[in-house]
Amino acid sequence: MLVSCGQIKDDAPANYAKQWHEIPDATVASVTRSKYGNPASYEVFGKTYYVKNSAAGFQQKGIASWYGTKFHGRRTSSGEEYDMYAMTAAHKTLPIPVYVEVINHDNNRKAIVRVNDRGPFHQGRIIDLSYAAATKLGVAQAGTANVSIRVVRSKSDKNRQRSDAVVESPVAEGGKLYVQIAAFSTEDNALSHLGKLQGEGFSNVRLHIESKKGKALYRVRIGPLPSERVAKNIVVLLKEYNHKNLKIVKK
Repeated sequence: MLVSCGQIKDDAPANYAKQWHEIPDATVASVTRSKYGNPASYEVFGKTYYVKNSAAGFQQKGIASWYGTKFHGRRTSSGEEYDMYAMTAAHKTLPIPVYVEVINHDNNRKAIVRVNDRGPFHQGRIIDLSYAAATKLGVAQAGTANVSIRVVRSKSDKNRQRSDAVVESPVAEGGKLYVQIAAFSTEDNALSHLGKLQGEGFSNVRLHIESKKGKALYRVRIGPLPSERVAKNIVVLLKEYNHKNLKIVKK
């Protein structure tokens, strides 16, 4: 597996003329998991990384870097050729390909890139940008930047996630035990949170839809669960992932 390794012994292309505002974002399209670059786990520099089953709802903060001429034309983890002039990036654990929005908090610039490679493998760095993406975001000159990233999905992928979600009506549940994580007024926000939980490794995540004062309310829950002890253990695990306002409910 060829992976990006950041900016070490790497260079910018000569005579790159485009200004940051002239570089378009990657166009978000429906994605199918790549045949290459998505092992359950892999090892680099003695550390094991685990590829996520789902990218839905994923967000992260950290440091961005970039890679350029050293890898241009070489094979990426997805099997595609690395093109430093395309809006692409590398990430250690997101399934590939996937689209993410990157915000540079040092200058408030934003860009959408397509993740098709693995890396960067430096402490604290969360994403390696192509040279074009680094130029658009203002990272190319500085070398690194403080960023946040979030996965963005096409409309068709959102609809597919909706069809894959387990949806139950609470009216027919009588006495089942659940851990409720959150409630939302919009389905998109609920599905995003559901996908985030799945990406964190939680199973039996369900979307319960009910009506409140004539408006739909979307509750994200885990269950049904066999006992209150199991429910309490799940609450403890959820808190480790910084989930708050958790409730154990019977419906």
